[in-house]
Amino acid sequence: MNSVDAIKDDARIRMNKSLDALKQELAKLRTGRAHTSLLDHISVSYYGTEMPLNQVASISIADPRTLSVTPWEKRLVPDVEKAIMNSELGLNPVTAGEVIRVPLPPLTEERRRDMIKLVRHEGENARVAIRNIRRDANSHLKKLIKDESLPRDAEHRAESDIQKTTDRQIASVDEIVKHKEAELMEF
Repeated sequence: MNSVDAIKDDARIRMNKSLDALKQELAKLRTGRAHTSLLDHISVSYYGTEMPLNQVASISIADPRTLSVTPWEKRLVPDVEKAIMNSELGLNPVTAGEVIRVPLPPLTEERRRDMIKLVRHEGENARVAIRNIRRDANSHLKKLIKDESLPRDAEHRAESDIQKTTDRQIASVDEIVKHKEAELMEF
């Protein structure tokens, strides 16, 4: 990193990636309503290669509490069913010919509380990642000062800008976590 703008841009980009990673992790947590992204992280063995489920089957919403999975090849039906059953989601797929129905059981109050703890944990991980990015950016700025290629007041302005970006990103994390918690508590 040789310029202040490059350091700030890199920090902003990396913080946005941390936010995206948080959103992806939270999308895996089910809320009792069916949505196709629930099965995104499931892999199926396809001719000896692990493939994402959405690349070997069509996933759709049959009704608000049921997903419908249709493998593109009939021989994959048992493999897809097994992959869904073995996922940590606690789902019990039901096969009807070439279509696999995945009913989503209603969440208990205790399970909702456990999921909220998990949401908060993921949120804290994202906050830590964002703070680490801020620390890295500030250390790059210190290195520029040490190399005497940056005046002190420019360093303070840059650190202030990085802190503002950090504060905005952490506020976004808090908002995402709050939204997911509310979503989980809906009945």
